[in-house]
Amino acid sequence: MVVSEGLLKWVMRFYPPLLFQRIWVVKFSKGYRGVKVKIRKSFLNKNYNNSIFGGTLFSAADPFYPLLFYQIFSHKGYKLTVWSKSASVKYTKPAATNLFFNIELTDSDIADAEHILNTTGKFIRFFPIDIYNKDGEICVSVMIEVYVRNLNFIDTTI
Repeated sequence: MVVSEGLLKWVMRFYPPLLFQRIWVVKFSKGYRGVKVKIRKSFLNKNYNNSIFGGTLFSAADPFYPLLFYQIFSHKGYKLTVWSKSASVKYTKPAATNLFFNIELTDSDIADAEHILNTTGKFIRFFPIDIYNKDGEICVSVMIEVYVRNLNFIDTTI
């Protein structure tokens, strides 16, 4: 579904898997070049160590790169299948406060993806996400493997 940045922000804010984990989309950048996300610590996502549950942290990182690629290329008229193919999570510090992260796609990221989608039909790449506490310390580092398939690609080498 192709939607505006503002509308998708509100849809994602009230999407139950994010809402109940206290994952809040602060803002999508113009043209879906990035997103800013806040993870609020609450009794709904606290573990027995009084820090944010690791599953909440992974859930916060999981959807955003695929979502950005989907929106960027859908706005360009592509028909796509997009998902997080795999991920690795490294917890470096207990998440004892609210957390934040920003994702930014560069012009090069988008141009590379578009070139690969038009020449091979599928783009697969790892992207990093560092999740910070209020003091700017990294609490979690995630590597998301994004899979994007151009459903209109026809392989002419066969």
